[in-house]
Amino acid sequence: MEKKSDGGLRNTLYDQQTRSGRRLTRTRLALYKMLVPLAIVIGHTIWRWCRAVRVVGAENISAALERAPSFIPVYWHQHQLLCVKPLLEMRSAGVKLGFLISPSVDGEIGAMLVRKIGAEVIRGSSSHTGARALRDYYQALAHDGISPAITPDGPRGPPWKFKPGAILLSQMSQRPMIPLAFAASRAWKIKWDKFVIPKPLARVVIVIGAPVYVAKGLDAEGLLQRQSEMERNLKSLYAQARALIT
Repeated sequence: MEKKSDGGLRNTLYDQQTRSGRRLTRTRLALYKMLVPLAIVIGHTIWRWCRAVRVVGAENISAALERAPSFIPVYWHQHQLLCVKPLLEMRSAGVKLGFLISPSVDGEIGAMLVRKIGAEVIRGSSSHTGARALRDYYQALAHDGISPAITPDGPRGPPWKFKPGAILLSQMSQRPMIPLAFAASRAWKIKWDKFVIPKPLARVVIVIGAPVYVAKGLDAEGLLQRQSEMERNLKSLYAQARALIT
């Protein structure tokens, strides 16, 4: 994997080209350069219009970083808007947050956005290049000190179902998963994927769970059990966040 001068990580195989051969034109690049600042402004506006944002459990990240320079943040796809906030704010404490971005030309806008907010880019596709994406996740996590965020239910769902990718990555790398969830006193939910956006003046609580390690010798049955445990863990953290709001 090659380190680009702009700070993003990407596979040379995917450089500026989709699987179909479509390239990033100057016109498309110019459009992306206009849209990315707008998206950042919208994101920061949503963060700022929350009346109060309380983070519970930040010490769990510090505990993980005492043992290794990286970890695997896991949170539901629907919760990523707020769960990334404390992770980005802990960069000075050693957190190098990373995101898997599609190798397609359309994914370039996501890569530009990720770099602008101070995170790292891992180019790959969980749907089309799953094995390669897992390898690139491992490289970023174990060798580059990057903590790659994983939404275990993914944008395609089914929502609230913990898929095995993060479990396998944790076992391979011997880095812990750290689960996060948030709840808002008032929020919109996008119908097609249940994505949560806090409404103006909403109170928000973000809960960060304890590090979860996966033993190297765990068999298939044990991995399935850990998968179910992590699903319950995330749901429990969400319930805890909701209880702390009221």
